[in-house]
Amino acid sequence: MYEHSPRRRQLLGGALALPLAGMGTSAHAAAAPLRVGGLPVTCNLTLPIACKARAVNDGKPDAPFTAFEYNKFSGWPEIKESLMTGRIQAAYMLAPLVMDLTDWRIPLKVVSLGHRSGAVIMVRTDSPFRRFSDLRGRSIAIPSRFAVDYLFLRKMLAREGMSPRDIEIIEMAPPDMPAALYARAVDGYCTGEPFGAAAQRAGYARPLSMTRDEWRNYICCVLTVRQELIDSNRPLVQDLVNYVQAAGNWLDAGPGNRDKAAVIAANRKFFNQDPNIIRFVMNNPSDRVTYGDLRMLRAEFDELMQLSVQAGTLKRPVRYEQYVDESFVKNIRPVKVAL
Repeated sequence: MYEHSPRRRQLLGGALALPLAGMGTSAHAAAAPLRVGGLPVTCNLTLPIACKARAVNDGKPDAPFTAFEYNKFSGWPEIKESLMTGRIQAAYMLAPLVMDLTDWRIPLKVVSLGHRSGAVIMVRTDSPFRRFSDLRGRSIAIPSRFAVDYLFLRKMLAREGMSPRDIEIIEMAPPDMPAALYARAVDGYCTGEPFGAAAQRAGYARPLSMTRDEWRNYICCVLTVRQELIDSNRPLVQDLVNYVQAAGNWLDAGPGNRDKAAVIAANRKFFNQDPNIIRFVMNNPSDRVTYGDLRMLRAEFDELMQLSVQAGTLKRPVRYEQYVDESFVKNIRPVKVAL
């Protein structure tokens, strides 16, 4: 699903080397909204909050967009293709996928984290599974082998002296996972929220493991932009990073903000989900997903890179500087989030 031939990657990489139409000057680029792709998952929650906060500060709280336009996608392949071909200029992406694309000389950069924690491994409430050793020979769904959820699953298996060969791994879109578990088409699934919470709240699933308990510095979705955008309009990228970081601080400032965030994200122009499910993620427990610490730490990215090489999702190590631009996080300016 995520494979692309070297020749195709070279062609796409060559296309990205061309200047973006209409981005000759920063003033012209600022006149149009920056389209930022994301999935309807709580690991991407800082994005709709950033978009809404910017609209409020622009005096247009009901506008569909102002400086930033949220673009909802149904899966990582669609976001990847849209970012590579220039249909969007920025997106929340899987960190190992960005590493892989830049290894094939696709000019992208990670400019901010989007969250911490937020992944769960779910099994049926009535299942006998209490330890990962109980899953031997069972089927587990994952979003993608590029997803950090897959690395989390590998970590938990390794603690029991197991490997992915001891289970059946099925790649599946996260929105389909709760129904598959309910129908007993799979024995469990590993994914980001709210798709674990949806089944748990419905009463037929329970977490076997959560990153909040097992991998506290877990990161998955990262804010990624095209190099051309950095080169042509650094102020716009800096503004987006400022708002994403401010959204993270606001989300972790108190339960009242998280309740507001659930309502905002549930809106049709953002996640288009039941706000009660998002609220369940925010409160059960309150650190199921966290957003306040969005520092980009080289050691954490290096760990992800090494785990991805061990998993075979990366063919070789990728230099940190090749896919990360720390300058925007280092130059953050506080912005107001008044929602």
